[in-house]
Amino acid sequence: MTAAGNHQANRPVGRRLERAGIRDVAAAAGVSITTVSDALNGKGRLPDATRRHVREVADRLGYRPSAAARTLRTGRSGLIGLTVTTYGEEPFTFTEFAYFAEMARAATSAALARGYALVILPASSRHDVWSNVALDGTVVIDPSDHDPMVTELVRQGIPVVSDGRPAGSLPVQAWVDNDHEAAVLGILDHLAESGARRIGLLTGTSTDTYTRLSTSAYLSWCERIGQEPVVESYPAHDPCAGAVAADRLLARPDRPDAVYGLFDPNGTDLLAAARRYGLRVPEDLLLVCCSESMVYAATEPPITTLSLKPGRIGTAVVQLLIDAIEGVDDGRPVQQVMPTDLIVRTSSQPRSPRTTVNPPRGPSGG
Repeated sequence: MTAAGNHQANRPVGRRLERAGIRDVAAAAGVSITTVSDALNGKGRLPDATRRHVREVADRLGYRPSAAARTLRTGRSGLIGLTVTTYGEEPFTFTEFAYFAEMARAATSAALARGYALVILPASSRHDVWSNVALDGTVVIDPSDHDPMVTELVRQGIPVVSDGRPAGSLPVQAWVDNDHEAAVLGILDHLAESGARRIGLLTGTSTDTYTRLSTSAYLSWCERIGQEPVVESYPAHDPCAGAVAADRLLARPDRPDAVYGLFDPNGTDLLAAARRYGLRVPEDLLLVCCSESMVYAATEPPITTLSLKPGRIGTAVVQLLIDAIEGVDDGRPVQQVMPTDLIVRTSSQPRSPRTTVNPPRGPSGG
């Protein structure tokens, strides 16, 4: 038997190692419990040497404040929620998309850096999980118009910050978003400069700000240049519907020679539909989609993507939320607009003046 085995054998069965408490720290440091509390929480008028001494003893003993004690002392649980209201009832469905996965990762890191834990919750559920978790505040991603969840959270006195500019008078504490109108107009101008004469849009049926503003920007651009809109919509939470909508768009009599897809899977859906109809990318069809996935750097051909910088947004919404929870007011605006980045790849590169565009044909291979 190894030394580790002997050590395990001599340990009393059924007993857990006891965690050091505040009384243990006070005894070891030779100070009062009140002094320990003030030293660890940055309160009171203590000499710097005393604070350092108490913290060193606490670290040596592995002391960690009790979550229950913190709740009693501050009235806060140290938990903040994150939810997406436009992707159905399952709590983790949205993390299948690169944008939301990156946003949640950054939000989790930002929360931990300030002593909070992030809890991902479904927008709705058969089980009343929201009432079982004591949240100090909540981040809501892409709230819909007049979102009932946001209204109810605010009614309960829970601060809400949204990833997405809320419509109307939705009562969020703060919001962070991209300039979606400018991003879409930039993409459409890029496609036109690359030789597109009829640009189509693959969009969603939801009323969240991202979908609504992006679609409105496309329609305004079409009106300005005198192009009839070529639009197909589908429920964004249904991946199968996206492939069908992409096929529908390229089967139209007024088939576009360039398409912008608003959602992560649209690039591969459109590329597959183009192959079924014998359309070459980019010679016959220019493609751009909004995605954070590096998959599009390796498709054939590589597809141009719009990045909304979800890492920056995830960090910003959590910082704003915790500031609201803690009553911090450092003069920062409660509305933040983040830049986007168009990553140009082969799928939207300018066409050669000598390129002959193939006419569309019926789908091949089913």
